[in-house]
Amino acid sequence: MAGDWKQQVPNLITLARLALAAAFFILLSVYRFPQGPTWALDAALVLFLLGVITDAVDGHLARRWHATSLFGRVMDPLCDKVLVIGALIMLAGPGFVWIDLQDPSTPQRIVVSGILPWMVLLVLLRELLVTGLRSLAESRGIEFAASWSGKAKMIVQSAVVPLILLLVGHFDPRSHEWSALARDALVWLMVAVTVLSGVPYLRRAWPLLKP
Repeated sequence: MAGDWKQQVPNLITLARLALAAAFFILLSVYRFPQGPTWALDAALVLFLLGVITDAVDGHLARRWHATSLFGRVMDPLCDKVLVIGALIMLAGPGFVWIDLQDPSTPQRIVVSGILPWMVLLVLLRELLVTGLRSLAESRGIEFAASWSGKAKMIVQSAVVPLILLLVGHFDPRSHEWSALARDALVWLMVAVTVLSGVPYLRRAWPLLKP
């Protein structure tokens, strides 16, 4: 009985991460810059970090208790993508847009999170490419495990999202120049690491793509 219980714990933690992601999205949906509420960003930051922690915990327990399963192999990376890509979509959305009306004739639309829609699209395309390459390789019986670059990408994304929430919520980029500079540096680092992390996967799968 104890063994059966241990087999289910990693999967339950994975599902809990999906619930955390849903609560995270709800909190971001009620935020509007610059009116707030700031507490929504702080709570969302905590939920995102909890989601990242569960990602490490469920994998560790699955390996330690030999509780790996098909459900876990499918749902674990899916939950990761839902949390991270969903966060980027929300940060590029209307809640983080400020209209600068200093010159009413030419109002400027500024995304205070620094994350632009094309960046989210680039991240999504990278994830779809790697998922497609993995499916192709495994359909031919070739192991296509995550590489070091994929793990580095996840670490950077998991650090950048909460840092942006912290900067936007407590250090208004309109009045703190250093905050805007730090935000932009973090966003561009994340985009660069995400794109470059797909290169090793493409190189590994290239023989499969040749006619």
